[in-house]
Amino acid sequence: MTNASERRGAAIRLADVTFRYADMTMQFNTVFATAGITAVIGPSGSGKSTLLNLIAGFEAPQSGRVLIADIDVTALPPPARPVSMIFQENNLFAHLDVAANIGLGISPALRLTPADSERIATALGRTGLAGKDKRLPRELSGGERQRVALARALVRDRPVLLLDEPFASLGPALREEMLDLLMSVQAERQLTTLLVTHQPEDARRVADHIVFLEAGRIVAAGDKQSFFAEDGPEAFRRYAGSEYRRGQSR
Repeated sequence: MTNASERRGAAIRLADVTFRYADMTMQFNTVFATAGITAVIGPSGSGKSTLLNLIAGFEAPQSGRVLIADIDVTALPPPARPVSMIFQENNLFAHLDVAANIGLGISPALRLTPADSERIATALGRTGLAGKDKRLPRELSGGERQRVALARALVRDRPVLLLDEPFASLGPALREEMLDLLMSVQAERQLTTLLVTHQPEDARRVADHIVFLEAGRIVAAGDKQSFFAEDGPEAFRRYAGSEYRRGQSR
């Protein structure tokens, strides 16, 4: 693994980025600060996944620029960007064991050196998977499969981590466990982390900042405390409902 000074995250800037679907035009002009966790919240179809895909390079904007660490990455393909992304489906290969699935984060051809194997072992331990390196994905629980996806992101050692509802299918207790692991890893590695979630309680648990999307726009952005304050953003209050009121009482 790299040293602490090399691990620190990178700021993300979307400069007048426009992306069009047939029935919607999305526009983003915002900055995500270095080395924090930002929760990206909003109703279905509001543009949350598209926002992450524009940063990762899976979607290309019709106009505007995507900058990471002040470098214009708009024209770069996903593998060339300093980004790791974790999806809800975890994207594990069923025929590969845990260690190999993690090793894909280092070498897609699985040409791994002894030093690479040490990195994989470290990531296994860090994510609570020690001793499970030879298991196949079907032999793991849902939470363990997401731990494999997180371990793969760690060995990639990129300063930006994007998570597109990775814990949505998990039960409440297991989801809280994975959120706590995410917080711990982010604090240790100082990654710039964007977490897409439908759950306001996830944001309250882990986020430093929140952005709220509606119809392809960021309609509110700020620190967690301001979102859950008595005069928090109206759009977020409507969306969160009773969860917003619980957040005020904590």
